[in-house]
Amino acid sequence: MHAMPLPPRLKLVPPGAWVALAWTASTAFTFLARVRLPGEEAANELAATQFYRWDGLVVLTIACALALLGSMWLHRRPLRSLALLLTAAAFLTINLAAVAIQLAQFLAVDLALYFIAAGRPRRTGVAALCTALAVLVGWESLRLLRGWGIGTLEELTVALTAVVAWLLGDASHRTREYGETLRARAAAQAVTDERLRIAREMHDMVAHSIGIIALQAGAAARVVHTQPDAAREAMTAVETAGRETLSGLRRMLVALRHADQNQDRNRHRARAAAEADRLHPAEGLADLDRLAAATTAAGVQVDVHWKGARRQLPPDIDLSVFRIVQESITNVVRHAATPACRVTVDYLEEHVAVEVTDDGRGRGGTTDTGFGLVGMRERVALLHGEFTAGPRPEGGFRVTARLPVPATAATATAATVAA
Repeated sequence: MHAMPLPPRLKLVPPGAWVALAWTASTAFTFLARVRLPGEEAANELAATQFYRWDGLVVLTIACALALLGSMWLHRRPLRSLALLLTAAAFLTINLAAVAIQLAQFLAVDLALYFIAAGRPRRTGVAALCTALAVLVGWESLRLLRGWGIGTLEELTVALTAVVAWLLGDASHRTREYGETLRARAAAQAVTDERLRIAREMHDMVAHSIGIIALQAGAAARVVHTQPDAAREAMTAVETAGRETLSGLRRMLVALRHADQNQDRNRHRARAAAEADRLHPAEGLADLDRLAAATTAAGVQVDVHWKGARRQLPPDIDLSVFRIVQESITNVVRHAATPACRVTVDYLEEHVAVEVTDDGRGRGGTTDTGFGLVGMRERVALLHGEFTAGPRPEGGFRVTARLPVPATAATATAATVAA
């Protein structure tokens, strides 16, 4: 059976406010216990002589002031905050003429111990617990030295609640640290998987380009004597394909130099995926209209807008832009809860830019893990581009990417057009 999560508004309440509320509630309970409530023959606790006198009210005021100040300091100075709360508990206990610090007076201290153990380093939490227990021991020792009565059982109960509060906070701290470690490992694994996927796709593109080069070179060799112009065009195509392939390989190999490919699981996964994708041709922006049509048929209208003069891009950049759009549209379908989204592809002089926007709930790019954004960001980083993703001020979500187009690719494209 799972515990119900706190509502979002309650999560925004600072720990100090909860501690102040606990002190207020415990103080009110202390007064109620010393008042004969309706239906009772007598009060549950007898009020001390000074409880309602001016000196008792002064002590109560001082205790409440110390407790509220300690609640305000809980976030910035946790140990000083705890010291103030313990002092307030001792002052109020003096005002009650009790033989031991009562559980009601220690409730705010217990809550502070929980928050300190949950949100601070373990050393700070241990110091806070030792301080609280030392105050309890000191209280009983002082009364024993003065020859007064002590409440050993009551104090042991209060000490036990302090230890339990610290244990719960420490467990929460360890759980959060473990979750952060798992998320960091999962994010690193997602980056590695994305790099391996890019490497596989690059392998497919290189194989495709080498095949074209072989075909064009063979055609040029056959007609070099009979059709010199055709042979020249074939060799120009060979040169263009070779330059684009070498440029893409150079960019990818430099970018992937830090990828960790020594893990057996990653190698097996990459090998299996490569076998599955071997017969699938590389995709690119030429397939964007088909992707938009398929998504529209599935229930989410995708409007594609082209800007600038459409031209041939290097295979790795063309594929990366397509993957970014594909992943963004997938996130819109899964998470945005909107019937439409817009895709804009802008061919600039030295860059190609893409933007995917929607009018949904502002979570079109987020999942429980966020690995879709990690993959897109990694692709753009590998190609030395710029990537942004986040909610739009007017509502919805926006994903933008801007990838530089190498000058060699632009020159090769112009030469092909001229030929």
